[in-house]
Amino acid sequence: MALKDFAFKILKTDNFARCGLIETHRGNIQTPAFMPVGTQATIKACRIEDIKKTGSEIILSNTYHLMVRPGVERIQTAGGLHEFMNCDLPILTDSGGFQVMSLSKLNKIDKEKGAIFNSHIDGKKFYLSPEESIRIQLGLNSDILMIMDECPKNISNYEVIRKSMELSLYWAKRSKKAYGKNSHKALFGIIQGGLFKDLRLKSLNELIKIDFDGYALGGLAVGESQDEMFKVLDDIKSDLPLNKPHYLMGVGTPSDILGAVKRGIDMFDCVLPTRSGRTGLAYTWHGRINIKNNKYKTDNSPIDPECDNFNLNKYSKNYLNHLFNTNEMLASMLLTLHNVNFYQELMTAIRKNIDNGTFDDFHDKYINKL
Repeated sequence: MALKDFAFKILKTDNFARCGLIETHRGNIQTPAFMPVGTQATIKACRIEDIKKTGSEIILSNTYHLMVRPGVERIQTAGGLHEFMNCDLPILTDSGGFQVMSLSKLNKIDKEKGAIFNSHIDGKKFYLSPEESIRIQLGLNSDILMIMDECPKNISNYEVIRKSMELSLYWAKRSKKAYGKNSHKALFGIIQGGLFKDLRLKSLNELIKIDFDGYALGGLAVGESQDEMFKVLDDIKSDLPLNKPHYLMGVGTPSDILGAVKRGIDMFDCVLPTRSGRTGLAYTWHGRINIKNNKYKTDNSPIDPECDNFNLNKYSKNYLNHLFNTNEMLASMLLTLHNVNFYQELMTAIRKNIDNGTFDDFHDKYINKL
């Protein structure tokens, strides 16, 4: 039986904010959507069964980490990434470009060969070209693939960003060619250009000519302010293809998400809810809580009475404070699950308010609170 083709449709708009539906052969994804990050074929401290119970409909995994360890060939022996990690949700894999920039001990960028780098684990040399990145992602059998791009560390030097953007466009063409035809999967282009409107628009327009199934914004969440990020989105929101998903990579805080949805973004991923959960930071409808603070030692109230999909509120702040201060594994597990659940409750509320035509009021209520 033929696999269902990838598709996207808009269900409701409220100014630039959009409710949509991504259809894949593994299941549908309501947008705006948040993707928990399963860096190394796992959402840290969580079972995939519990991740599904939060309402998560898609997760992200990292090409760089999986190619370095355990290697795509080992995952293929299990039947692909879904079988390897026992996940029947759709999976988006990134191209590996950002991790090459941020993690590798030594890297060199070559226009033809791609990224030449030494593993941050053992120093082993790797070559990651656009073709190799696509080969690995197809080997992982992910449902949404990302093109290979370059992510420069310097975000303010116009000439550096221009050259990087041009290189990413060259690699985008090679990524599309290597991808071929896979109608039941999707390949997203990545818009680069730093904080510069003209470069972002040139990148977008050239990517539209190549024709991708969705369009992501890369090169953000790398040190710029929230206002700078929102300005990039304001500069480009009117030019993004209306009939394709818009994905803001590596973002972000709840207020980042609210502001980006207001500017037409449909998809997000970020390690914040899971990483924060492992270090004692909880996201709630009343703001952030550092559960390790001494003031919670005698606080027998729940983390957030308004956020209780898993009955996690039976665990008091007092108890969670104790777990963290004694380095118990259960602390990370409970708070990570709470945070992922909060993010998904936020996305549900965002979609509901867009559908009701009240998103601007919802945005204004919470943008400075979360």
